[in-house]
Amino acid sequence: MYDLVIIGAGSAGLTSAIYASRAGLNFTVLEQDGFGGGQITSAFEVENYPGFHDISGADLAERFKEQAVKLGAKIELSIVESIEKCDDKFIVHTHFGDIIKSKSVIVATGAVPRKLNIQGEKEFTGRGISYCALCDGAFFADRDVIVAGGGDTAVEDAMYLASICKSLTLMLRGTAFRAAKSRVDKLLALPNVSVLYGTNIIKINGDKIVNSVLIKDKNGERSFDTNAVFIAVGTAPATDCLLNLPIEVENGYVVANEDCKTNVGGLFVAGDIRKKPLRQVVTAVADGANALYSAIEYLKDF
Repeated sequence: MYDLVIIGAGSAGLTSAIYASRAGLNFTVLEQDGFGGGQITSAFEVENYPGFHDISGADLAERFKEQAVKLGAKIELSIVESIEKCDDKFIVHTHFGDIIKSKSVIVATGAVPRKLNIQGEKEFTGRGISYCALCDGAFFADRDVIVAGGGDTAVEDAMYLASICKSLTLMLRGTAFRAAKSRVDKLLALPNVSVLYGTNIIKINGDKIVNSVLIKDKNGERSFDTNAVFIAVGTAPATDCLLNLPIEVENGYVVANEDCKTNVGGLFVAGDIRKKPLRQVVTAVADGANALYSAIEYLKDF
């Protein structure tokens, strides 16, 4: 039986692993993605993490992972399907049929991209519809593309895509960006970038691949030609593995204070899964440290 199981090897989970290694705990990290690193790996450039003027998200995540592994963390490829608590012990069930027992659990499963939920989105995902610019942008080099969204992720995606695509059009449902002004100013200065405000994409069209979208703005509906649509309209917390526990949630996010304690004793949450006002890599690593500290305090009385 482990002292601790950490679910998720993103910024929060890897930070917990670093602290757990230094604390000498008997623990393991379960990650469903072979590489790990979490959402930050898809960021073209990170400029607001202390100590780095600018670094790619993939490089920053790799540094987290290297440090955790060097300190002794073991990261296992595993898809966690459910967690249950029996007699003060946790039982973690995986997709591969493994049953893992632990005295405590830190869930750092992060969040997944939200969808537009419009006609054509499901049909053309992977054929012109993408939720990861860094993953799929190269397929559309020298082509015309759209980015849907106006937050930090959308602007980061647009900065990268503008560097390789012929033209890029941002489509915002609102009348203003929600991203940091410094990044928006840099993006709007690029010659191949344009913005459509107050615009909703209501349908995605194509044959074998995307060739246009149907949009609606104050002037009504019209068709807009494009080779790809990169969707960046926020994320939703990945909480499916917690459905068997009487966990307290609000708007899908797990309720926990800065100590990352949930209403289930011995269960802690860290990173984008936790209800909090700001979800960035710097707050994820803070959660990872706080969750581990709380886990250590819990284990003292186990």
